[in-house]
Amino acid sequence: MLTPSLGRVISRRGALRAAVLTAAGAAMSGAVGGCRTTESEGDDQVERSIEAYGEGALQQGEWFLPARGDRLPVVVLVHGGFWQPGYDRHLEDEVAESLAGHGFAVWNIDYALADQPWPATFRDAAAAVDHVATSTQARRLDLDRVGVVGHSAGGHLALWLASRGGLADGEVGASPVVAVKVAVAQAPVADLATAAREDVGRGAVRDLMDGGPDEVPGRYDVGSPQALLPVRGVRLTLVHGDSDDLVPLRQSTAYVEAARSTGTEVDLRVLPGVGHFEHLDPDSAAVAAMHTALDDL
Repeated sequence: MLTPSLGRVISRRGALRAAVLTAAGAAMSGAVGGCRTTESEGDDQVERSIEAYGEGALQQGEWFLPARGDRLPVVVLVHGGFWQPGYDRHLEDEVAESLAGHGFAVWNIDYALADQPWPATFRDAAAAVDHVATSTQARRLDLDRVGVVGHSAGGHLALWLASRGGLADGEVGASPVVAVKVAVAQAPVADLATAAREDVGRGAVRDLMDGGPDEVPGRYDVGSPQALLPVRGVRLTLVHGDSDDLVPLRQSTAYVEAARSTGTEVDLRVLPGVGHFEHLDPDSAAVAAMHTALDDL
């Protein structure tokens, strides 16, 4: 179940989102691999193309690339929506355009949601990142400079993707093909066990994990970023507004405290007066903080 606040904000963004979907459908004609060019910040052209990373209905993403340049740093962009059906990558289209306009190759992904059984969401997120190495765009990419950015539920997945190197062989997401160097988690659900017990997202975490932390503790051990600390070899930044009424700021502060206690390198940017959805506005202080964190790429 989604919170009323999420519904209100999505309603405010509804007209824009519908326009994006209509434009994408008209330009792509629904075909994976279709390509079009748009104008971004500074009148730089951005090339957009849809690509599948598997055979599942949601195993696809959209590339946003500067029209020129090679050896591009890569940002895998992971949308939020409490992992619930009805929310998809188009929530991040404006941020993707902004990042591509700043010289990043952006892979804006869809993934299986919480209506699918565990561990479909995690499986897809890992596969989407690993697909970067074999993408049709790979020749233009610098695979030594791959970052991941996610908002809310996507922030959870961004931290989890950054933590994959610590997973035991055989666990979902273990043995990553593509190494993440930088991860930016915007208002993330960083501790799934606490979030489930506090009912963050009104049952959304239990939906994702197909049970609570006392029922299926092993899943939380491999699916919760806080349970996967320490993280080595990845520059982590968490960006969270102190007025966020959907994902409590303590989700980030507790994660950072726990991470630092393990020697994990992590930064926290707490933004005064910022709520949950400013992270989707390219002109916001929240997105500016994200851009700053990506300077490490």
